[in-house]
Amino acid sequence: MDKASFTAAVAEYQNMVFRTALHSLGCRSDADDAVQEVFLRLYQHGKGFENGEHLRRWLLRVTVNYCRDVLKSPWRKRRVSLDELPDIPVFDQPEQAALYREVMALPEKYRTVLNLFYYEELTAREIGELLGVDTSTVTTRLSRARAKLKSRLGEAWQDE
Repeated sequence: MDKASFTAAVAEYQNMVFRTALHSLGCRSDADDAVQEVFLRLYQHGKGFENGEHLRRWLLRVTVNYCRDVLKSPWRKRRVSLDELPDIPVFDQPEQAALYREVMALPEKYRTVLNLFYYEELTAREIGELLGVDTSTVTTRLSRARAKLKSRLGEAWQDE
C-alpha cells in the first residue's frame, strides 16, 4: 500500500475503527491504542484490496480481533473497573448518556453486534461473516441485547 492510499484510508476509516474499538473495549485510551495498532497492521499488510468495501471489512475484522485479544489479556484483568474512571464522554442530552452507560454495561459480545449493526450499518449476515459466527447467532445476540436494554431503560426505550 502506497503512502497516498494509506493516508486516504486513515482519513476515511479512522472514526469507524475508533467507534468499533470504543464499543468493544469501553475505554477511550484503549480505543486510541487500538486505532494505532489497526492502522499499523494496515501499513504493514502489503497486499492490495479489491475496493473500498473490501478494505472497510478488513479493517473491521482486524479491529474486532485486536479488541478480543486485548480483552483476553491477563493485564486487562488487573485494571480498575470502568465505573472508577472519570473518562466518560459528554453528551448533549441526558438520555444519550444513560443509553451509553447501559450499552457499555452489556457483555462485549452484545456491544460489538450493536455497534456493527446500528453504527456501522452492517447486516446480520455481514456481521456473522465478520465475527465468524452464524447469522442466527448474530440475530440472537441483537435480540438479547435489545431485551436487556429495554428492561434496564424501561419506558425510555424506543425500538424503531
